[in-house]
Amino acid sequence: MMKEEIATEAKALWHMHPLRVRYQETDQMGVVFHGNYLTWFEIGRTELVRSLGLSYIEIEKAGLLLPVVDANISYVSPARYDDIVFICTRIEELSPIRMAFCSEIRMAEEQVALPQSQWWHEAEPPGKLLTRGGTRHVWVNRDWRPARLDKAFPAVYGRLQAAAAGVVQEEGSE
Repeated sequence: MMKEEIATEAKALWHMHPLRVRYQETDQMGVVFHGNYLTWFEIGRTELVRSLGLSYIEIEKAGLLLPVVDANISYVSPARYDDIVFICTRIEELSPIRMAFCSEIRMAEEQVALPQSQWWHEAEPPGKLLTRGGTRHVWVNRDWRPARLDKAFPAVYGRLQAAAAGVVQEEGSE
């Protein structure tokens, strides 16, 4: 497989985590307060990592931290109280030292039941786009010095590489 194909494939693998908008997340105008979307981006990153069988707690116990060094966000349409939205997250870039996530918040097309987290293998996640953006991170050690993930925790790096390349072992498959 050529490198260009891997990059294209990676853009088509989204982790989707559902969330029902809580009343406390809305402002006086009845829409989700803009700062909550960055919190939702964090939830998306955490759930993507968890879905790979990893845990931030385990990574931090190994002495690695992944601070945000840049964040961007564009607001397209508001979410409101009791809406079901998908936090859609994919790995946009991955190197042994840096990592970037692309995030979108989308209105779930079906408001009947809260669906489970899942992987979406299409270029665009389902539902109406509400917000898009992303975060950039750098791997550091406990002294806040850059750390190479491939050397410090090769198993984690391997799983993240697979997800970035569009390869994820579905739950229940061997």
